[in-house]
Amino acid sequence: MGSRSGFLVVAALALASAACSSGRHSASAFHLPPDGDVERGKTAFVALGCNECHEVSGADLPRPTVQPPVPVTLGGVLDTRLSDAYLVTSIVYPSYDLAPHPKAQIANGGQSRMPHDYAGRMTVRQLTDIVAFLQSRYIVPRLPESYR
Repeated sequence: MGSRSGFLVVAALALASAACSSGRHSASAFHLPPDGDVERGKTAFVALGCNECHEVSGADLPRPTVQPPVPVTLGGVLDTRLSDAYLVTSIVYPSYDLAPHPKAQIANGGQSRMPHDYAGRMTVRQLTDIVAFLQSRYIVPRLPESYR
């Protein structure tokens, strides 16, 4: 168990230096193994209780139950694809870059309301699969040829 946590800590540090990259597959971004499985990720998302706080756009999941509600819906339409580095960092170090919502709704004492112990509670496989699941829920529309 210690080696998993150690790996995730090292990965989080590596992610911090790569967080400025653009796009999921940027050459400068941190990359997870390509074998992330969307269905296993959805299962892990529910098993770890992520759905108790977060809705995921377009996913058939049990409704969040936490009070007060967390206004952060995952997935949906974005201008650019999120990097794996951004998603991993958001999971293992949620206070690093708080979402642009009223801080009182997502933070307590300047720290994210999201538990900070996921690095010790999930396997690398679960993390890889959850990122694959979340990536599948984000949509980046392609511009018509005349706009490119």
